[in-house]
Amino acid sequence: MPRWVLHLDLDSFFASAEQLTRPTLRGRPVLVGGLGPRGIVAGASGEAKGHGARSAMPMGQARRLSPHAVALPPRTALYRVLSDRFFGVVRAWAPVLEQIAYDETFAEPEALADADADDVAAFAERLRAEVREVTGLAVSVGAGSGKQVAKIASGRAKPDGVHVVPQGGERALLDPLPVRALWGIGPVAEQTLHRAGVETVAALAALEPGEVTALLGAAVGTGLHRLARGIDDRALVERGEAKQVSAETTFDEDLSDLGAVRTAVAELAEGAHRRLVSSHRAARTVSVKIRSASFGTTSRAETHADATTDLATLTDTAQRLAVAALPDAGVRLVGVSFSGLTTAVQEALFPGAPAAPAAPAPVADLPETEPEPRREWRTGDDVAHPEHGHGWVQGAGHGRVTVRFETASTGPGRAITFRADDPALTGAAAHPPPAAPPHPRPRAGPPAPRPRRGSPARPRAAGAAAAPGPARRRPPRPRARRRTAPAATASRRR
Repeated sequence: MPRWVLHLDLDSFFASAEQLTRPTLRGRPVLVGGLGPRGIVAGASGEAKGHGARSAMPMGQARRLSPHAVALPPRTALYRVLSDRFFGVVRAWAPVLEQIAYDETFAEPEALADADADDVAAFAERLRAEVREVTGLAVSVGAGSGKQVAKIASGRAKPDGVHVVPQGGERALLDPLPVRALWGIGPVAEQTLHRAGVETVAALAALEPGEVTALLGAAVGTGLHRLARGIDDRALVERGEAKQVSAETTFDEDLSDLGAVRTAVAELAEGAHRRLVSSHRAARTVSVKIRSASFGTTSRAETHADATTDLATLTDTAQRLAVAALPDAGVRLVGVSFSGLTTAVQEALFPGAPAAPAAPAPVADLPETEPEPRREWRTGDDVAHPEHGHGWVQGAGHGRVTVRFETASTGPGRAITFRADDPALTGAAAHPPPAAPPHPRPRAGPPAPRPRRGSPARPRAAGAAAAPGPARRRPPRPRARRRTAPAATASRRR
């Protein structure tokens, strides 16, 4: 029985989500990522990729390659909503998935158990159509006998297409590829194989198993040799719960002040704590990572006797670890993570005991009035206005902010400039497009092809409602004779 594995990958997910919800950006190069001098590109639209920009590239380099690109900060909440819709559709077609990322997954639909390549292609097209209908996004689908081939095939399908590798066609796909294309071969393994004269997958497949294990080791070499020969029987595995929650940031300028480092650690701990609480778990271990201006990295960790969700306890531990790990030079990056996660939380020994009172601040240090914080708008912020509705910041500076009011439902909108401190302009949550309900999917067997016009109707089961017949074709209307406009009328029109 042939096995079919699908690999689905939303095309340029982050940038496509921005173009979907901000119609003015459609057809324009878009970069998503950090906007500071040390920012990294998280995603690039197809238009930006055409200029050489790509993910994981420094934002400054990407903007030089695509000078007319619109650079935007990530909107994680929006991406999570669209990702949930995407996986909701795919799971209706294939209950067992192996999720790789927000926008990428393997699937092994039961309906394709006895299908041929044409059936698989038709199945993938119907699935792609429903993903676009529900999410508004394009997805590329690769299909093959295993995860390795399906992953490579989806790359061949981009953008917005389907590529099916027929059963028995694995070697034709794999043989010409460089060895780095195989899952599990990184820079070190690639250099090892190159020194042995092995540069293509075909050359790796031609080696004896003992030769491969001598080069790469028994643990890795055996599996890679099988993959090179097109043999991939690895089962799909549902992704389990995360073993840790973390947050980290790279600063635009190195931090050299202890207070600034402690503040940054507190903010990162708060972000990781939100994910911890939302997962309904507690943490025992707190870890801190510090990267210096010279790119040296130091890590510290501390494990508590009991798991906790107390933010003050976790933050205090993280700050203490950060101080102990401070380098002599400035701090370039800080990361905080919570691990040792469990659903069991140790209750306080004395729940009724009052907390120790905080030391009162000197009266002289307290201002007479608390000044209202001035809102600093940045490009890409979502905003709301009582009259104009939802919009996003296109630019800000010199006390002014320009907002384009549009959503996925409204189409391209107009831009209006306000004073930066206009009280009617407020921050807002991301505005995802309205979701279309997914269609019910059959659980077994590929959907039967539609009968051609004029073919006899299929017999229906007893008690089933009669299907509506084909609509009658109306007789063609007589074509009206074309009249010529009078000369005077024509001259007036000219």
